Amino acid sequence: MAARRKLIAGNWKMNGLKADGLDLASDLAGRLTGAGTVAFDMLVCPPFPLLFPVGDAISGSPLALGAQDCHAKTSGAHTGDVSPAMLTDAGCRYVILGHSERRADHAESDAQVSAKAAAAHKAGLIAIICVGETEAQRDAGQANSVVASQLKGSIPEGATAANTVIAYEPVWAIGTGKTATPDDVKAMHAHIRAELAGKTADPGAVRVLYGGSVKPGNAAELMAVENVDGALVGGAALKADDFWAIATSCR
Repeated sequence: MAARRKLIAGNWKMNGLKADGLDLASDLAGRLTGAGTVAFDMLVCPPFPLLFPVGDAISGSPLALGAQDCHAKTSGAHTGDVSPAMLTDAGCRYVILGHSERRADHAESDAQVSAKAAAAHKAGLIAIICVGETEAQRDAGQANSVVASQLKGSIPEGATAANTVIAYEPVWAIGTGKTATPDDVKAMHAHIRAELAGKTADPGAVRVLYGGSVKPGNAAELMAVENVDGALVGGAALKADDFWAIATSCR
């Protein structure tokens, strides 16, 4: 099996105005273009209002565009929502789905995430499906069962390595400064890899990202862990130098 190419994805969350977003995206696109051959793919996921301007700014560069969510329907009376077709129209190739902040703040269920992922696939998008346990669940010894249940409920039929990425983000490590140890990450990513059997057509080829307070100082160690195929980065993705340092830690 060919080695899985690492993916470094930046989730800007609800941050950035137009000028900030254009500066950041243009900077990253320029670095990536100038670097030539690299060991990773790079992705930025701005808030919805920035998708078109950022997409225009990075057009023609190797930097990919993604969104932070989508609706399961293609159109209709869904005020405030955005369809997968609208995302592809904006130039998106990826969409983040089931992030813990969506699951917590909007009570999104595994079934809803699965429906969104299926709709994203139908529109030609690559779905980055997020899973992860809370600190209380980990302390109770439930981390593996929680993540297994999320994978089972969130991955739709027809998922493949070409249209699906899994992102493991322990909820207790998102934006807290806490980071899972390399041993913790290795164990969970091995568990996820095993759980993907029967849920995707080619489980060994699906990329599994780690997310949760990834920074330039810990990126190289985390990216070297077995079955870690890249990172879903939050706060550090808002600084070009930090995000680039994380990406170039990939070997």
